[in-house]
Amino acid sequence: MDDVIVTFVEEPELNSPILIEGLPGVGNVGKLAAEHLIDELKAQKFADIFSKHFPPQVLVNDDGTIKLVNNEMFYVKGKGKSPDIVFLVGDYQGLTPEGQYNLTDTVIAWCLSVGVTRIYTLGGYGLGKMVKEPKVMGATTTSELVEEMKEAGVSFKKGEPGSGIVGASGLLLGLGRLVGIEGVCLMGETSGYFVDPKSAQAVLTVLTNILGVKIDFAELESKAEQVEKLTSQIKEMEQSLQDPPSDDLQYIG
Repeated sequence: MDDVIVTFVEEPELNSPILIEGLPGVGNVGKLAAEHLIDELKAQKFADIFSKHFPPQVLVNDDGTIKLVNNEMFYVKGKGKSPDIVFLVGDYQGLTPEGQYNLTDTVIAWCLSVGVTRIYTLGGYGLGKMVKEPKVMGATTTSELVEEMKEAGVSFKKGEPGSGIVGASGLLLGLGRLVGIEGVCLMGETSGYFVDPKSAQAVLTVLTNILGVKIDFAELESKAEQVEKLTSQIKEMEQSLQDPPSDDLQYIG
C-alpha cells in the first residue's frame, strides 16, 4: 500500500475554492464545526483519503458492515458572493510526524491543482478550565489577514498559543504558505475536557460571517445543552464528595 491513497467518487469543477479543514483535535471543536457546516450546506462527498499513517483499524457501521478509517473531502458550489468550498474531515489525523507531513503534502498538492485560494483550519484552544462564553482565537499566514480577521471578531494574543499549532491545522497553513496559499486558523476556546459544541458554534459564527453564508445552529445548541447538563452533574458529584458529613450521620463508623 502506498503511504497515501486518494480515491475520487467525483472530480468536481471548482472556481477558486477555499478549503476548510476540521479533523479531530482538542474538544473536537474543528471536527464538529466542519461536519455541521457540511450538513447545513448539503455538501457532496467527492474523495476518500486512505493511509498507512492512520490507525490500523476499521470502524463498524450500525448495520454491521465495516469501514476502513479514512479522511473524506466534500464540496459545495458557492451562491452569489459566497465562494466554492471544499471540506477536509475524517476519523483521525496522522499518527506520526512523517504521517502528518505526508498527508498534508497530499492535500496541498491537490489544492494547487484546483486553484485553492485560501485555507481555513478549525480547532480548539484548550484552556484547562470550563469556558462559559468561548472566544475565537486566530493565527494567519500574513499580517494583512490578521487585520481582516480582527475585523471579523477573531482575537489575537501575543505569544498564544504558546506551544504553537500541532497537527493538520498548523501544517496546512505552514505548507500552504510555502506554495503561496494564504491561510487562517480559527480556534475556539474550550476546556479540552469534553467534546465542545458550544466552542464549535463560536467558531462557525465567525466563519459563516466571513464566508457570507447562513446556517441553522439548533443542532449544535442542543448538543451544547446536553454537555452543560453533564458538566453540572459532575460538579454536583464532586461537591458532594467534598462536603463534610452532616451531624446526624457522624455516628456511623
